[in-house]
Amino acid sequence: MALLLGLDFGTGGVRVGVFDLAARRMLAEREEPYATRHPQPGWAEQAPADWWEALGRACRAVMADLGSPEIAGICAATTASTVVVCGRDGTPLRPALLWMDCRAAAESDRTAAAEHPVLGFSGGSDAAEWLVPKAMWLSRHEAETYARAEVICECLDWINFQLTDAWVGSRMNATCKWNFDSVEHRFHDDLFTALGVPDLATKLPQPILPVGAPIERLGVVAADHLGLRNRPVVAQGGIDAHIGMLGADTMASGDLLMIGGTSVVHLFQLTEERPVTGFWGPYPHALVDGHWLVEAGQVSAGSVLSWFSREIFALDGTGHDELCEAASRIPVGGSGLLALDYFMGNRTPYRDPHLRGAVLGLSLGHDRAALYHAAVEGVALASANVLKRMDELDVPCRRIVTSGGYSKNPLWLKATVDAIGRPVELPSRANLTIIGAAASAAAGAGLVPDLHAAAKAVVQPGRMIEPDLAAHARYNELLGDYLEATELLAPLSRRLAARQREKPPA
Repeated sequence: MALLLGLDFGTGGVRVGVFDLAARRMLAEREEPYATRHPQPGWAEQAPADWWEALGRACRAVMADLGSPEIAGICAATTASTVVVCGRDGTPLRPALLWMDCRAAAESDRTAAAEHPVLGFSGGSDAAEWLVPKAMWLSRHEAETYARAEVICECLDWINFQLTDAWVGSRMNATCKWNFDSVEHRFHDDLFTALGVPDLATKLPQPILPVGAPIERLGVVAADHLGLRNRPVVAQGGIDAHIGMLGADTMASGDLLMIGGTSVVHLFQLTEERPVTGFWGPYPHALVDGHWLVEAGQVSAGSVLSWFSREIFALDGTGHDELCEAASRIPVGGSGLLALDYFMGNRTPYRDPHLRGAVLGLSLGHDRAALYHAAVEGVALASANVLKRMDELDVPCRRIVTSGGYSKNPLWLKATVDAIGRPVELPSRANLTIIGAAASAAAGAGLVPDLHAAAKAVVQPGRMIEPDLAAHARYNELLGDYLEATELLAPLSRRLAARQREKPPA
């Protein structure tokens, strides 16, 4: 019996699971939360020590539940672009900049002007969320901290260091977020020089290892922290949603993985390089050799729904369920409201961190259910807009698999399926990232020949969700309103975002 430990570091907490490869099933899962702080509008920070402590609590609980069995392999997947600045010994010099932190919008704009060939892999520029613009921001605004930093890395790299005492980078993260040239297998110092961070490559974790490659055996101290009685191989992981492609077995051209969570991520692979304007990529060899990974997504999705429910309406879980029930009785477009989901900017198809959210059409007759229903529709319309752009680019999309927050919010799931107007597979297991991490761990431990075989070995059964075509026709009308509102409000939205970035008066 080969048991694999998958670690999924999300925005709100870490989830761990033990997967039985022979039985093809998850034996146990646990989740432990950690906090996010927002020092200013558009900023988001976390404490790396919180990740490690939460991991220990979750993992020790799972191992106790199962009677401390022997583990064959471990792999972590984390949010991308959650940036840690630390010493060589892993001691953080400041709080980590969470992936959704968009303080580096000006630096993102600067990457678009660099015109370096390697930026072609990311569509010509870097997003404000990514490591390089964040490093640029630190070098400008926290120069002393940047100078002291011996390592600038992501959550994944920092966790792998805690597990193995080895600094390595993931080829997936490096290719997708660090401007790593995975064709020539190197960083381009001339690009970093042009961006004002000439020494950045010396601070990045290296060597760069592909997903599924073995790193080292779990360290003695780390094994004790996790509650393990043996020291399994730690395999290289990657970005949480992207690792979910292994869990969903959406590796073939024409497959699309759409994971709903704090954000929504849309992922697919191409068998050859081609322009994908408005998307991120295509990234060569990011997940597997010989394929070009393409990423799209919505920066704010489940987070918008949570913001309304928890922050604005101050509802607990029961209150949220009652709100969803009330909102589900409103027909498509029935509130007369239109919501734009750009609360933290837009990733696809506008690639604009300066856009901001809005709710249009408000009257004194609207209630909480109407507002929440409009927010759900806005997030669903954003997904439909991504699929619309795929059609415009003639990107094949024959199969869609979805998971994550959709499985916990039936209203959001139905709205999304109706808005895109296509059948969607919903696997029986909600957390494809943990299952994908288990697949990578199986490859790192030598239990399967490659990642393609690993994906086949872990994929779970699911059910098909069919769209309501009458509702889809109404969503098509709303999509026209959504696109018109985006265009009309964009200039004002950018001005408001600029004001939010200004420091408040002392």
